[in-house]
Amino acid sequence: MLLFLLAYLGGVLTIVSPCILPVLPFVFSRADRPFLKRGLPMLAGMTVTFALVASLAAVAGGWAVEANRYGRFAAIALLAVFGIMLLFPAIAERVTRPLVDFGARLSRSADGGIGGSLLLGAATGLLWAPCAGPVLGLILTGAALQGANIGTTVLLLAYAAGAATSLALAILVGGRVFSAMKRSLGAGEWVRRGLGAAVLVAVAAIALGLDTGLLTRLSLSGTVALEERLIKALDAEQPVAMSGSSGMMQADPAMMAGGSAMMAGGSAMMAANPQANATGALPVEGIVPSLAGAVEWLNSPPLTSEGLKGKVVLVDFWTYSCVNCLRAIPYVRAWAEKYKDQGLVVIGVHTPEFAFEKDLGNVRQAAADLGITYPVAIDNDYTIWRAFNNRYWPAHYFIDAEGRIRHHKFGEGGYDESERVIQKLLAEAGARQVASDIVAVNATGAQAASDTADVLSPETYIGYERAQNFVSPGGAVNDVAHAYTDGGPRLNEWGFDGSWTIGREHAALDAADGAIVYRFHARDLHLVLGPAADGKPIRFRVTLDGAPPTEDHGVDVAADGTGVITGQRLYQLVRQKDAARDRTFEIRFLDPGVEAYAFTFG
Repeated sequence: MLLFLLAYLGGVLTIVSPCILPVLPFVFSRADRPFLKRGLPMLAGMTVTFALVASLAAVAGGWAVEANRYGRFAAIALLAVFGIMLLFPAIAERVTRPLVDFGARLSRSADGGIGGSLLLGAATGLLWAPCAGPVLGLILTGAALQGANIGTTVLLLAYAAGAATSLALAILVGGRVFSAMKRSLGAGEWVRRGLGAAVLVAVAAIALGLDTGLLTRLSLSGTVALEERLIKALDAEQPVAMSGSSGMMQADPAMMAGGSAMMAGGSAMMAANPQANATGALPVEGIVPSLAGAVEWLNSPPLTSEGLKGKVVLVDFWTYSCVNCLRAIPYVRAWAEKYKDQGLVVIGVHTPEFAFEKDLGNVRQAAADLGITYPVAIDNDYTIWRAFNNRYWPAHYFIDAEGRIRHHKFGEGGYDESERVIQKLLAEAGARQVASDIVAVNATGAQAASDTADVLSPETYIGYERAQNFVSPGGAVNDVAHAYTDGGPRLNEWGFDGSWTIGREHAALDAADGAIVYRFHARDLHLVLGPAADGKPIRFRVTLDGAPPTEDHGVDVAADGTGVITGQRLYQLVRQKDAARDRTFEIRFLDPGVEAYAFTFG
């Protein structure tokens, strides 16, 4: 119920979002007509159309986005005709006369009838998506991770109804204003023409992409904070945040404000780091759920919860481009080796964040490169993830020999405590001479522990679905090639140079000699990168403050800053030898086609 309220209130907030501006002329064009016959049908059409299109996006992904793109073209054309008809009634009359009965009926309904208002509302609904903020992202993220269903559509309807409520108030207030103007000035025809001009200006703004560019950025700066506070206040039980200072990532792919995680096998909430009770015994947090649903298993035949009874089990949720996961894996790998003969079974559950992490070949290669020999369930459909009600990478669940969850750990760190839990559970299971020492791990490269005290830069996504602090002049232009300049970023800001196409999940370089510039503060800088679909290697050159990195180069870069992208993975590009400080990082690609996903720091 709280999530429905959140969705509704999030919709209400869109009225103060600048990206609602292109919609307002169509709303106010009905403001001088009876609300029940004109304004209400329009808002109903807008609400239902928006909910249906967004539901299709949640269910079908990319093809629905394409369908909505064509729908936008049709809507732009329809609204342009509507604006011209308002501006020039005589032209409207001449245009509609040759269209015989159908054209005439459409003209009359678009100008005054309930059906025309519904049609206008449906067109407006197709153009409204740029006003999506964190609350809508939360709904669609939940649909992606938990599976889209009728509840998703109901939530989207609640969101749209909230916006419609605000717009209805605007219509009612606007209607009074228009009536007063007509009475005092006798300028009804000029009001009509003014509305037509406003509609055409709005259509031009939409056609030029201003509704998804400038207005969207203004919207994010103006309303995201309000919505995030609303999310936190209502404690929405959905995965909505990215990495934090605790060294973990929460699922997904748009992920905004933090929250708690659900206990596997039940609806009670678990603390991030549960403590043993007063006697030192580990609490029972729930019964281990099913391990069914993996699309494939590596290093083992499929394992089952029932078949693991009698064994102590560690379940590790990870994904191979997540730097937080990479830094935890050396400990998981050491535990699997140290305690395998005493009854411990380690299971890695690989649940992807990016689309390329669903590729079985990529996961196999990553597991081999990381030296993972314990069983790995490839959970591309999030089946095991949902069974555990998990929301974090990395997440460790410790299961006793009776199949009960006794402890969990979200994020990096706390490795000594986690190993003591393994020892305690093995002793409970009857293992003899359980080792009492703690593993010593000396990881290198991206797997080395983060210098968390000096990381002042946040995880930063490059695809427009979750991008923040992008400062290239003119802003992002989504889904089409566009020439950018970097904009001289300040700390934690970034920009492009060259021709790039920015997609939902990543940005792709259209021509050689393009770059990404980021002003950061951390010891390590990583970037998730991949070649184009043809797989051809892509050469690059890294600079720090305009010079080669020399001793501050990462493991995937030579001292002179050169390197090659050969696969879809996380690349360590900077590791500073001395104390971290503010630096300007640039990576310039000498070949076209690179796909860039996300920065992480350590």
